Amino acid sequence: MAPDIINVAIASKPNAIVTTRPVNPPSRAYVTFLAGNGDYVKGVVGLMKGLRKVRSKYPLVVAVLPDVPKEHRKILVDQGCVVQEIEPVYLPENQTQFAMAYYVINYSKLRIWEFVEYEKMIYLDGDIQVYDNIDHLFDLPDGQFYAVMDCFCEKTCLPTYHDLLKTLQVTPPTPFAEQDFLNMYFRDIYCPIPPIYNLVLAMLWRHPKNIHLDHFKVVHYCTAGSKPWRYTGKEENMDREDIKMLVEKWWDIYNDESMDYKNFVATAVNTEPVDLRWFLAALPEAGTVHYITAPSAA
Repeated sequence: MAPDIINVAIASKPNAIVTTRPVNPPSRAYVTFLAGNGDYVKGVVGLMKGLRKVRSKYPLVVAVLPDVPKEHRKILVDQGCVVQEIEPVYLPENQTQFAMAYYVINYSKLRIWEFVEYEKMIYLDGDIQVYDNIDHLFDLPDGQFYAVMDCFCEKTCLPTYHDLLKTLQVTPPTPFAEQDFLNMYFRDIYCPIPPIYNLVLAMLWRHPKNIHLDHFKVVHYCTAGSKPWRYTGKEENMDREDIKMLVEKWWDIYNDESMDYKNFVATAVNTEPVDLRWFLAALPEAGTVHYITAPSAA
């Protein structure tokens, strides 16, 4: 039986794209973040296709700042992402004299606690790729903040969201921005999850004896020069066979047309009965767009 959906037209607002949205969206979701008009959208597309390849049951919500262009939003919607615009989070002017755009981009990620339509969310950076199904992380007991760097699982909650923003206003910014802030805020309930959920590529040469590539479920291409869509092999520590293999592995997923939303849905419909409601999720009406000057979330 086909899912109940609400059909709406393309919005007239500059960066708002609206397609179909499920009446009863899943109560869990992955979430990532995008800012600016750079090439980071490729990373998010790769992440969406990676989640699809490992047969995740849950949608990918992309929290976008207002300066993400309409063309990039359409790319994400066409790949089955749920695109949700958020307003930037600004620190008091006396808190940051330099690198304001950096702090706006990173602290704006706190807005995801406002997505209360989802009971629980797992945050993944846009330069992460998932090589094994990690849906089981949603089943971890409530009451803890489960995390490794740039990957965490937490219940959404408006009181927590408001307290996060209130606390942020009186907390001096630090070099690692929202990562340091969340470590401080959730220090009493923080619970680390195993590093197999976040292989940072620098570990390959810093702790090679501890790395078994076939054991890792999640790879984080955050090390300078390692982002697959920018990779040349000329950057420091990048001319390595293991790095080249992981970059090629990312591209295999990104270039796999069978993992494109339209092809995957068509194949699923023709082969087996599956619940496609979350695939039909799309961009809610974004509201008024206020542009800010900020670089892409690189």
